[in-house]
Amino acid sequence: MSMFCFQCQETAKNQGCTVRGVCGKEEETAKLQDLLVFNLKGISFLAEEKINKGEDISALGRFICDCLFATITNANFDNTRIIELNKEAVKIKKELIEDIKLTNAPLAATWIESNDTLFLETASKVGVLSTEDEDVRSLRELLIYGLKGVAAYAHHAFVLNYEDKDIYEFAIHGLASTLKNLSVDEMIGLVLKCGEIAVKTMALLDKANTETYGNPEITKVNIGTRNNPGILISGHDLKDMEELLKQTEGTGVDVYTHSEMLPANYYPAFKKYSHFAGNYGNAWWKQNEEFEKFNGPILMTTNCIIPVKDSYKDRIFTTGMAGYPGVKHIPDRGNGKAKDFSEIIELAKKCPPPVEIENGEIVGGFAHAQVFALADKVVEAVKSGAIKRFVVMAGCDGRMKSREYFTDVAKQLPEGTVILTAGCAKYRYNKLNLGDIGGIPRVLDAGQCNDSYSLALIALKLKEIFGLDDVNKLPLSFDIAWYEQKAVAVLLALLYLGFKTIRLGPTLPAFLSPNVVKVLVENFNIMPTTDPASDIGAMMAGK
Repeated sequence: MSMFCFQCQETAKNQGCTVRGVCGKEEETAKLQDLLVFNLKGISFLAEEKINKGEDISALGRFICDCLFATITNANFDNTRIIELNKEAVKIKKELIEDIKLTNAPLAATWIESNDTLFLETASKVGVLSTEDEDVRSLRELLIYGLKGVAAYAHHAFVLNYEDKDIYEFAIHGLASTLKNLSVDEMIGLVLKCGEIAVKTMALLDKANTETYGNPEITKVNIGTRNNPGILISGHDLKDMEELLKQTEGTGVDVYTHSEMLPANYYPAFKKYSHFAGNYGNAWWKQNEEFEKFNGPILMTTNCIIPVKDSYKDRIFTTGMAGYPGVKHIPDRGNGKAKDFSEIIELAKKCPPPVEIENGEIVGGFAHAQVFALADKVVEAVKSGAIKRFVVMAGCDGRMKSREYFTDVAKQLPEGTVILTAGCAKYRYNKLNLGDIGGIPRVLDAGQCNDSYSLALIALKLKEIFGLDDVNKLPLSFDIAWYEQKAVAVLLALLYLGFKTIRLGPTLPAFLSPNVVKVLVENFNIMPTTDPASDIGAMMAGK
């Protein structure tokens, strides 16, 4: 086979993409990303010696997190930039080898010449299938994908000047472990430890976001359009959002959010900008159609870019770890200065206003601080029986028809249920007219996928209020949609926090071997989604 990748939910036949990624990733891109992970393993193996000596590895940790972020599904398709990351990784490996003078290191920790031909030759030998044992491969990949999610969240926190060396050190230990002959129990222990680190990282990012931009507030978000030219910003990076709003102020150009950037509308710091117009469009997989109709320039700040159509290729830009061949990339910040979005702004001024694709409002902003403020009202609704059950339907959306399951579940849930959501999975039901329960909306949107941490905090707070000794005794069920590696990190975080009986769909991950699935079922009661009626019946019965 020319490539092998099974890190996302939509992987071919739920087995693996072997010719071209369903995401659009070409063979060479897949191999270069495999090589980058291989090089990061080598760096980590060598860097453990620095950790053992008590040396600061923060710079290495940042580099590793950025590189892992670049390999997340739909983040970076630009081979030129991935080659540059590989060259930098090889340079770092060489310096580490010379510094610590380590001998008998695994292949990944050896230095190779930084030339493109040798890169591709090496890449063909170091992919996922280079680990022959199915269960070892499964546990290693589960850990690596969890680390990719952790890396994304750590990257966002660092952009706002928040970091934690424990996160970097675990990323190094985790990657290095994949070069060692560990027991199954040791590997499972590391996977669960990744869940603990995921909680720590999401807590750090939550602190970074809320201390920088304020706690999200209940907000009605406009989903129609204005008559001014606009810029559409997608992805997850709130620092990019802030700088774009500042630079567009007074220019006559409006700013709209798209997909996972929707929750930016909930932060107090952004509401002061009168040209912040609302949200345009839906989940990431509809961007081809929606980007065409928007008319103005689009800024992709993180992952969730899909193969770009020629009809808007001249007005889409990437920044951060996102990339696509032939698409203009906005460089990172330098010398304490903001990113320069002037080219995007000048282009926007020449474009017609966006074509309206819908109108009205959607409500969000139910992160943990806001829900805590409503705690008395929520508790009374539970005690009175008005709220019979909470159903967590956070996670990712995707283009598979089977994902209509989540819309059907939302429509068919009894009126006494409240949906807790975060991530782009919400686009399957956040525009449905599901009403409210005593003034509490039946869909409570906490924000982006990383804000799934808010949902866990809400559950733990309810456990405390009701005086329960086990969070699983709450009237709470999980019906999670997953797509990429940040969802894997969130799942591991939930397992670490003790949550059980989690439905995961529309398919279980292809990278979980039957034996690993068995461990998850026996210890955490993980199960696949089935059909809406059956799953709703089971969830309402607490099963």
